[in-house]
Amino acid sequence: AEFAELAPESATPAQTALRWIIQQPGVTSVIPGARSVEQARANAAAAALPPLPQATLDAVRDLYDRSIRAEVHDRW
Repeated sequence: AEFAELAPESATPAQTALRWIIQQPGVTSVIPGARSVEQARANAAAAALPPLPQATLDAVRDLYDRSIRAEVHDRW
């Protein structure tokens, strides 16, 4: 729920997550899964979204650091 609140009105939370990944330094491609044609199209549309503002990037990074990093970061 906390992440969904960071999504702009023009994007779903999934699209926001994909857009955030796209904007990370060193990321050259994103390969999301999809269970339907509609989901694949929505995922692809994330690439056409305008860049997320720095405040959103920072908020997502903070959420990651607080809630996710300890569980997954050492696996990359």
